[in-house]
Amino acid sequence: MKIIVQKFGGTSLKDKEIRGKAIQHIKKAREEGYHVVVVVSAMGRKGDPYATDTLLEWIKQNGNHLSDREKDLLLSCGEIISSATLTSMLNAQGIPAVALTGFQAGILTNDTFGQAQIISVNPQRILDELAKNKVVVVCGFQGGTAAGEITTLGRGGSDTTATALGVALKAEYVDIFTDVDGIMTADPRIVEDAAPLNWVTYTEICNLAYQGAKVIHPRAVEIAMQSQVPIRVRSTMSDDPGTLVTTLDKVREYQENLNERLITGIAYVPNLTQIKVLAKEHEYDLQLKVFKAMAENKISVDFINVNPMGVAYTVFNDVADQAISLIKEMEFEVQVEPHCAKVSIVGAGMAGVPGIMAQIVEALTQEDIQILQSADSHTTIWVLVKDEDMIRAVNALHRKFNLHKLNQQHHRREDNS
Repeated sequence: MKIIVQKFGGTSLKDKEIRGKAIQHIKKAREEGYHVVVVVSAMGRKGDPYATDTLLEWIKQNGNHLSDREKDLLLSCGEIISSATLTSMLNAQGIPAVALTGFQAGILTNDTFGQAQIISVNPQRILDELAKNKVVVVCGFQGGTAAGEITTLGRGGSDTTATALGVALKAEYVDIFTDVDGIMTADPRIVEDAAPLNWVTYTEICNLAYQGAKVIHPRAVEIAMQSQVPIRVRSTMSDDPGTLVTTLDKVREYQENLNERLITGIAYVPNLTQIKVLAKEHEYDLQLKVFKAMAENKISVDFINVNPMGVAYTVFNDVADQAISLIKEMEFEVQVEPHCAKVSIVGAGMAGVPGIMAQIVEALTQEDIQILQSADSHTTIWVLVKDEDMIRAVNALHRKFNLHKLNQQHHRREDNS
């Protein structure tokens, strides 16, 4: 059985017209010989009647006193409405369809309400329905516990549902339909010549997503990567194949004359505060005390540099005052740089290549942008800059590595397997 999983986000379901576009993608996949499993998010975004954020606001306006368990009961309704609506529209067009909740679709989770983790997926109910030539429309973002409680998977949960089902069903592709044409070399809202990417590796898109890119949730990519199920990030409004997410070896099967690139994309995270805690002579336990205090107060830390002189790290601006107060209570000397942004340069091709950091420094120096801190891994280099310099930094690095030219890549061969 040749199976494809298609996930449609909230903006791809927000009104009848665009739901019609989603149905065209479902029809086309069936015409190509696929059995289709559709994963849906709640319709629309905050302000729309059934969106997740709208339901959260509804709770605030009506007592604001629900347990996490009961919040999950309410929040699961958005996806149930989407699933039933799309199923009705498919049936009306002569396409047999059935709607399933996440739990009915076989998604078993732990009982961490609001941030549940998938324990296992039993796709037998889905396979039974596919065998009847039905489109199976599954509620994303949700599952259930062994005790029968409804749970939600947290932000990006519908992406996670789609790739988890793709793995369990041994799908040929998981298509993530959004309101953009695929994954870009940078955020097109701040980089005018950002280019669409024909392909990225699993590792690259995970790094881009963790560093601020919001096209697909990294947890979903990690699930697909474990079983090497290809993902395609596509636009609901277009028939363009979008961006293929897979291994580099698989990309070579799809593309002729593949030119491996050094840098794939630039991402950013604004609204950070840099904190430096300075160590006195023989104060070897400073690092432990600082990070233990942050952990005990549930303050997330990032961009960590540890050395004998002390520690440097970032927190989000909204918890900076609390973090600084904790350090001062321990009577450590602290230096603070508020209103910062982390800019990340991601590319699987940079590993082991000399001169990348020199080019980064050159690009930013030419724009009189100060680098406050830096760090690197084999596929990512991070620099911390002031918030006011963030947009110029992203654009300078995008130009330096000629990322606008990546849309001139060779076209992917049609996959006729």
